[in-house]
Amino acid sequence: MTVFSSSPRYAFFMKIAILSRNKQLYSTRRLVEAALARGHDAHVVDVLHCFMDITSTRPAIYHRDEKLEGFDAVVPRIGASITFYGLAVLRQFEMTGVYPLNESVAIGRSRDKLRCQQLLSRAGLGLPVTGFAHTPDDIKTLIRLVGGPPLIIKLLEGTQGKGVVLAETQQAAESVIDAFRKLDANFLVQEYVREAGGSDIRCFVVGGQVVAAMKRVAKEGEFRSNLHRGGHAESVELSVSERQAALLAAETMGLNVAGVDIVRGAAGPLVLEVNSSPGLCGIEQVTGQDIAGLIVDFIEGHAEPYGTGTKGSG
Repeated sequence: MTVFSSSPRYAFFMKIAILSRNKQLYSTRRLVEAALARGHDAHVVDVLHCFMDITSTRPAIYHRDEKLEGFDAVVPRIGASITFYGLAVLRQFEMTGVYPLNESVAIGRSRDKLRCQQLLSRAGLGLPVTGFAHTPDDIKTLIRLVGGPPLIIKLLEGTQGKGVVLAETQQAAESVIDAFRKLDANFLVQEYVREAGGSDIRCFVVGGQVVAAMKRVAKEGEFRSNLHRGGHAESVELSVSERQAALLAAETMGLNVAGVDIVRGAAGPLVLEVNSSPGLCGIEQVTGQDIAGLIVDFIEGHAEPYGTGTKGSG
């Protein structure tokens, strides 16, 4: 693991809750390390072991048999599979006046792939041509909409490359769409950006700045560049337009911290996805940047001592 150094730069001692199911995960460990290095107290909280007292006078959160009190900030590291319950716990923190690194409303926007695409489109960002369907009567027209095969078909509920299929022929595309339709699944059909060559760029945004970026390249025979799928990462220099696209995408979602995935299209950057809980391992190891430290620094500049801050948006 890359070794980082830091010096305390905080205005007050903070008690920080990190919502994570596994304290041994790289991202969770690094956030704890960064908080401790700056003199703060960090507690890893498993959201699935939380329960809530929802009252109008004294809303409370319990973790196992302990009441969670006195936290100044909460860092949500909520997996896609537990989004519903994780956001409920995060909203409860917001109700008690705890500063959220990313607000529950913003995370909800980014996790809804269709809503995310619609909001990015409204903001004028470049996107791959995308069609949305549930039970299309005319599959051929849907395929033609995105320029024909090869094309990408994505389940709305997929994550880390799961539920994403490359259909290289018309027959394959029709078969996959028909299969998803029979599963009663919602899915996106998206153009395959040939010029990207099986690679994309992860831009890491913290507090309205792109603090690091890496290029992810798919392994041979694979079109998905996710590191979880065996892809590899390398450092990359961003163009001005790529940097601007990443910042606007994070701002559109309302995220203070985001991983914005883009591909280099013929006419400029195209935004693929905006991740509200981006992993730290690949980006820190490739760039050598102390991303966890930058996140804690951002919290220091925006959180207020418990009991004095304003409540979250809920």
